[in-house]
Amino acid sequence: MAFIQMALYSETLEMSTDVNVVIPLDSKCRLQDGKLPVMYLLHGLGGDHSQWTRQSSVERYAEEKGIALVMPRVDRSYYMDMKQGADYFTYLSSELPSVLQSVFPISNRREDTFVAGLSMGGYGAFKLALRNPDRFAAAASLSGSLDMVHRLSQPEVFRNGEEGRIFGSIQELKGSDDDLFALACRVAASGNQPKLFQCCGTEDFLYQGNQNFLKHAEEIGLQVTYEEEPGTHEWGYWDRKISRVMDWLPI
Repeated sequence: MAFIQMALYSETLEMSTDVNVVIPLDSKCRLQDGKLPVMYLLHGLGGDHSQWTRQSSVERYAEEKGIALVMPRVDRSYYMDMKQGADYFTYLSSELPSVLQSVFPISNRREDTFVAGLSMGGYGAFKLALRNPDRFAAAASLSGSLDMVHRLSQPEVFRNGEEGRIFGSIQELKGSDDDLFALACRVAASGNQPKLFQCCGTEDFLYQGNQNFLKHAEEIGLQVTYEEEPGTHEWGYWDRKISRVMDWLPI
């Protein structure tokens, strides 16, 4: 495995930022065109691009599966084109893949492209795949903050009014392309759905929000592989579940 710490200037963000990349070196992992399947792995609120490799064994799991990992830094943006701030979603969905595909041997085909994330990153992963179902074959949310309309009604979650700077108002979020419930309806109606994996510990403070999204998905016919078990919002749980996600991916 090669572990690359990359700094780049983003034209979208108008600033320098960081991304960590893991590349399997064994040639037997490569596809017929020499490229590698890739998973974008998203961090949680308060984390950064180093979080997954510092806190879990994801590098080892990726080596076993022969999949490249891309771990971007998005700060506390919730993977949004912020109302007052940088366009992190545009950076993640458009600019970053283009840059990385020009540098590393990673595939740009839908069937080889996946995304997963924890907490805030679970929201980001589902949003990225549901807004781009023609580009992502599968997405996984681990303890994801999936019911953001409900979360936005709890101001203690955020600090110094940042919820307004990120999302605007609840009214602006609800029904928009940043509302997973609305996105799920559109994708279910289109028939072009990526595979979805959702899990959350039953003692997690985000458990009810996960139940809300799961119920909504069932009502509209959106297919979701769902798993729950005892667990809280912590790395022991996420390390186990990201290994499970690697086994679940359609590689």
